[in-house]
Amino acid sequence: MTTTATIGVLAVQGDVREHLQALERGGARATTVRRRSELEAVDGLVVPGGESTTMDKLVRVFELQQPLRERIAAGLPVYGSCAGMIMLADRLADGAPGQQTLGGMDILVRRNAFGRQLDSFEEDLHIRELGGEPVRAVFIRAPWVEEAGPTVEVLARVEHGPATGRIVAARQRNLLVTSFHPEVTGDHRVHRLFADIVRESLRERS
Repeated sequence: MTTTATIGVLAVQGDVREHLQALERGGARATTVRRRSELEAVDGLVVPGGESTTMDKLVRVFELQQPLRERIAAGLPVYGSCAGMIMLADRLADGAPGQQTLGGMDILVRRNAFGRQLDSFEEDLHIRELGGEPVRAVFIRAPWVEEAGPTVEVLARVEHGPATGRIVAARQRNLLVTSFHPEVTGDHRVHRLFADIVRESLRERS
């Protein structure tokens, strides 16, 4: 029997609509999350790309910061893309003054690591967990992981250019992060992988 998961997209800022569509096409029920009651109703959560400092301020304005931290600590599966990677990091290499994260993942992340908007680029990445075909990764003011703890599984590194070897996708138990934006390419394999993580979490709890 296939379990249908309900996955929320944190909808305070960022590319929410694209993630909703990618999740639906990846086989999950998708909904927006702006309130604590909506957070409590989902089986997993996507923290989208956007502006991490703005997102940090808004989750506090919406009184979601502590509920989010509590659910992440309790094992809620969460996928963070780009700014979402920053939000899930335990440590920031160059956070803005007063910037806070939700934490949960034993990684050190550098914001805007590849440069500003003009330095955005695309690259093919080979991610074993997604099958043989490479993933076309779109990097827009993207972060990277500078340090990963011993329980963090590195899924992808930059394969070409001056940033070769930098970590751009990782997983730690129920937490998944990418520096890039899979929601904009029409390739929904990352979202299907996350939906599988959510369904496996549901099976373990049942």
